[in-house]
Amino acid sequence: MERVIYDRMAELDELHWWYRARREVLAALIRRSAYLPPDARLLEVGCGTGHNLAMLQQFGHVDAIEVDPAARAIAERRLGRPISDARLPELAGIPRAYYDLIGAFDVIEHIEDDAAAVGALADCLKPGGKLVMAVPAHQWMWSAHDELNHHERRYSKRALQRLIQGSPLRLQSIGYFNSLLFPVAVAARFAGKLTGRGGGGETLPPKALNWAFEKVFGAERYLAGRLPMPPGLSLFAVASAT
Repeated sequence: MERVIYDRMAELDELHWWYRARREVLAALIRRSAYLPPDARLLEVGCGTGHNLAMLQQFGHVDAIEVDPAARAIAERRLGRPISDARLPELAGIPRAYYDLIGAFDVIEHIEDDAAAVGALADCLKPGGKLVMAVPAHQWMWSAHDELNHHERRYSKRALQRLIQGSPLRLQSIGYFNSLLFPVAVAARFAGKLTGRGGGGETLPPKALNWAFEKVFGAERYLAGRLPMPPGLSLFAVASAT
């Protein structure tokens, strides 16, 4: 990703509605789908500035990977210990058959060989361990945001399903999220294309709007992994190691 993305992440990850609500949704999805033991070992791949680490620590002992040095330094301060810089799909130095859960939240779309990446993550899971993924949805929504983030692709539900079914993992559940605000996002994305102001970076909305968006998106924590959601900005998948 471009340096500006990491800088904005560091600035906004505790304030912006998208980060705050997404943590709530992901935590609910893990709680509902992963069935983790009390002493679970977790790995977050591509942890960025570490804004998910505190959320993940409620489920067990957390390790993390981040390839960007500046973002990794922030994440290490938050975690209180070193974080690996191993790259996908090699994952050099990451133990195999070790983790109860691996989180890859908006990571796999950055990897050219996504099949090799998912296969490598599967190798690091214990038998019965879970991979929880989130990826951006709908290739037709491609914009400057994707270019700035160095995305290789956005996913359809069918493409994400094929990716996992072609791996050593067993697909447990798949679906959309960030669905309630999807019409707003589509309108904003097309308005940006028409005006040439697609931008690509996040900014903090006015306080009242930021609060409202957080409440709407955050409400999906009651639904994700429980009820099918209509098309949204993102897709999730939960898959099990055999």
